[in-house]
Amino acid sequence: MYTIAVLEPGYADYGTERAILSEFGAKIVPIGEGENAIPALKSLDPVAVLVREYRLGQAELDACPNLKIVVRYGVGIDNIDLAETSKRGIYVANVPDYGAETEVSEHALALYLAVQRRIVTRDADVRAGEWGIGQRALIPSRENAVLGLIGCGRIGIATAAKFRAIGFNRVIAHDPFLSDEAVLEAGVEKVALSELFSMADVVSLHAPLTPETQHILDGDALSKMKPTSIVVNVSRGGLVDEDALAEALEQGRIFGAGIDVFEEEPLRSENPLALAPNTVLTDHTAWYSERSVAVLQRNAAEEISRVLRGDPPKNWVNRW
Repeated sequence: MYTIAVLEPGYADYGTERAILSEFGAKIVPIGEGENAIPALKSLDPVAVLVREYRLGQAELDACPNLKIVVRYGVGIDNIDLAETSKRGIYVANVPDYGAETEVSEHALALYLAVQRRIVTRDADVRAGEWGIGQRALIPSRENAVLGLIGCGRIGIATAAKFRAIGFNRVIAHDPFLSDEAVLEAGVEKVALSELFSMADVVSLHAPLTPETQHILDGDALSKMKPTSIVVNVSRGGLVDEDALAEALEQGRIFGAGIDVFEEEPLRSENPLALAPNTVLTDHTAWYSERSVAVLQRNAAEEISRVLRGDPPKNWVNRW
């Protein structure tokens, strides 16, 4: 019997994984994060680990001497020590193809609209008996608005289509991996990063978190942006310097921000964005729908199934 550990469990049940891995007699064991995670891993000695946001490093790997594969429920793999897993010959796979580009792009648009129309603060004020809010809290026009994408993969392209539908006639993008063919197909203009910050009315982030993209939106970038601009981040929290963004919002140097991901999650009460004006915050749920969860769990389990059959995973990210 194989043991499959689920670090940081967060789904209603794991029946999908159990069904797919039943041919191997696999036992699915959810274990909590924190100080009890490593002792639990040592006692289980899993052959595979399923992980969401938990940071999987050397200590966790030391606790799993027979580990064959780590699968990330989702796309980003910055929370997994890729160098160490490669050195040990442990596969790391992600799940880039669970169809959440629809959900994530929809959430990006929803965050933008909530910030642009001041929906959250209007709701709170109306409930408190206030009226005529629009006369006190101005809303800039978005006529001939420009969407700026940092990262232009499947999710970025889906986001561009939704923004075009509400009147954004021009989409610019910064993505070093975006080919000329993809530029034509997506109908976007490829620009330098500094140009994007100065031209865009909305800056929407869709890049992976790497050493090159860490704090790609920092104080210098924010200083180039229009005072009427909005930041939307549905990708990875580390792309944004949160202190610099909060300061820009407090000083009115940009109009607002819609943020779904944070450098430290869950969001700390002392995070400066928690008190920043005209900011809408959600709990890393841009990817979520009942459909996307079902596909995500199935595809993650299938990666483990491939490895237990003796094959490499389909979405093998730490190739050695």
